[in-house]
Amino acid sequence: MPVETREISVTGKEDCGIVDITEIISEEVRKSKIRNGTVTIFCIGSTGAITTMEFEPNLSKDVSETLDQLIPLDRDYHHHKTWGDYNGGSHLRAMLIGPSLTVPFVEKNLTLGTWQQIVYINFDRIEKVRRIVLQILGEF
Repeated sequence: MPVETREISVTGKEDCGIVDITEIISEEVRKSKIRNGTVTIFCIGSTGAITTMEFEPNLSKDVSETLDQLIPLDRDYHHHKTWGDYNGGSHLRAMLIGPSLTVPFVEKNLTLGTWQQIVYINFDRIEKVRRIVLQILGEF
């Protein structure tokens, strides 16, 4: 089965910077030689995540506020003693959401719902340019 591997770069603002990458992923699938299959989107780094959501400002605020309640960034995590970078909560948030997502596509069109976008979330305490690997797998 054919596989194409690609890489994109995305910049996310600090502390829950959510970036809609749906169109970038769609374009990479359209440019591939593969017509039907799946695309796996994988975030390189332990303080970033990939998921789907309805990408709109108020839901983005809800995501941030909910994560603030679940995993506050100002807590004194044990990880802070290791590197002194005070991003223990960032790592925990990224673990909760996860680093990757697999989306099927048919005739080069992602099978997403009307209100479903693919997003990268930067949980680190600083703005990050993140490498994201795409593996497109399927049939010609």
